[in-house]
Amino acid sequence: MSHDTHDHDRGLPADLEMLLNQLRPRRNVLRMLGMSAGGLILTGCGGGGSSDGTTTTGTTTGTGTTTGTSTSSACSVTVSETEGPYPADGSNSSNGTLRNVLATSGVVRSDIRSSFGGVSTNTAAGLPVTLAIQIVNTNASCAPLAGYAIYIWHCTQSGQYTLYDLPNENYLRGVQVTDANGMVSFTTIFPGCYSGRWPHIHFEIYPTLATATSYRNKVLTSQFALPQAVCNTVYNLTSGYTSSRSNFQSISLATDNVFRDNTTAQITAMTPAFSGDATSGYSAAVTVGVAV
Repeated sequence: MSHDTHDHDRGLPADLEMLLNQLRPRRNVLRMLGMSAGGLILTGCGGGGSSDGTTTTGTTTGTGTTTGTSTSSACSVTVSETEGPYPADGSNSSNGTLRNVLATSGVVRSDIRSSFGGVSTNTAAGLPVTLAIQIVNTNASCAPLAGYAIYIWHCTQSGQYTLYDLPNENYLRGVQVTDANGMVSFTTIFPGCYSGRWPHIHFEIYPTLATATSYRNKVLTSQFALPQAVCNTVYNLTSGYTSSRSNFQSISLATDNVFRDNTTAQITAMTPAFSGDATSGYSAAVTVGVAV
């Protein structure tokens, strides 16, 4: 399926990131001491790769199983990216209707695979993924940010967005509030790949749950990039991702209209570390750095 593409709305966080990279290139930090997400345990910081000041070890099996550990001495502000045309955060309309899922009762939930709030009782098909996210303060030695809200959304396995392409569904959207360790966890599906975009998950950060009702209150908008090896495995081995297989062959990070101007270190930090397989599903973990 084809979607409109949009240029970046980079903003202040991106400018700060650029200045930091000029002074001392670093990769993002994942501090998950003692955190476990469906069998994935990461100690230290970062996503799925290595850059200056970081040491990463790991292996990828033929079934797509990825394991690894990483350590780093600093964290960085997560790059700001466009929210795209399907945020449903009160910033735009579809078919003449203002879309704001944040105002719908029940949006605060861990499992985002089903529609909620009386819209529908349908559930999104696709390979299960448990996504653990930690939010940290880059101005306080990567200290965890408790009480922050994060809203995530992404496309279906066939590349469609609820409330827009699927106006009678609102699944694959949800909000969680960070605990004392800055952690949240979502249960979802592996997103599909639609024409013109690298596979990704959108997110917005809010300073409190009370403010997570409108896009006007967000402090960061960005996207997670999905790892190439896992995408290849899922799209080639899992039923329901037929269109994603061909679409993914026609896109790269270098040609993606959102990720193409990021550095290798930035992409690494924006890419969750995955563990699992294309049969039983995956666990993933990533850190988001916010300058507070």
